[in-house]
Amino acid sequence: MDLKQMRFFLAVAEEQNFGRAATRLHMAQPPLTRHIRTLEEELGATLFVRTPKGAELTDAGRTLLAEVPNILSLARRAAEQTQLAGQGLLGRLDVGIFTSGVLHAIPQVLASFHAQRPGVKIGLHNLSKAGQIEALRERRITIGFNRYLPVEEDIVVETVLHEKFLVALHADHPLARGDAVRLRDLESEPMILYPKAALHGLAQEVCEAFADENLTLVVEQEVEDVVTALGLAASRFGVCITTESAANLKLPGLVYKPLRSRRLRHIDLDCIYRKDDTAPILHAFLEVVRAFRAQNSSATQKREHH
Repeated sequence: MDLKQMRFFLAVAEEQNFGRAATRLHMAQPPLTRHIRTLEEELGATLFVRTPKGAELTDAGRTLLAEVPNILSLARRAAEQTQLAGQGLLGRLDVGIFTSGVLHAIPQVLASFHAQRPGVKIGLHNLSKAGQIEALRERRITIGFNRYLPVEEDIVVETVLHEKFLVALHADHPLARGDAVRLRDLESEPMILYPKAALHGLAQEVCEAFADENLTLVVEQEVEDVVTALGLAASRFGVCITTESAANLKLPGLVYKPLRSRRLRHIDLDCIYRKDDTAPILHAFLEVVRAFRAQNSSATQKREHH
């Protein structure tokens, strides 16, 4: 018994007449009669009794009628759900994130995507850079966000946002009085570096920037995340070189100043995904990412122009 036979049976059962059922199905009556006869032979039961007015259901027919509408409804739902999944409107998107990334760009991109495709379940996974790359390859996540990502043959790196560097320090610090802080102003200042990780990142970039300008770097603390780093800066443990996104984190006594440095000018937030991934949900999400990038690039150009 297939879905076509079920639809034919349901039409005859509801119309109680082969002629009217055939008209409803946009077909001739003889083929409809043959389909019903074939269905009865397959089931080994008579489904209809012919009457002068048309056709009445037998007990076997009434039993089948109790099940067929539900089966057809489930089949329609399965087809609809499959179509939605094929269009990237249904399913699951697993996203690798990191601490400072959730202070600006990532929540905005996720919110835009969720508004466009509320049927897609979003799963967030707080992972290190190496953890995101491993999770991509093991297909535990679909896309990740991070900075200073290494070049890998099987992974695409795409820029999401260009940001400027800032210096976070307590409002009572002498360097907080100026409009900006030069890198050489930070020589011998106790510095708080993050993230403390195996792969190249912001902490290593800061170290290399000091070395490029022959400046003495004094590392007061090395921590794993931006929240800890800024919390220590707010508590006068030292100063911290961070990003524009981090300035969304407001702590008592903490101020942010633009950094002037030859090397540390801009930092990119990137997304990464598998090169061979053709999933509709991923490509729908990438459209949102690219729209966000274009919007922010335009806004940045307007600010710099004025």
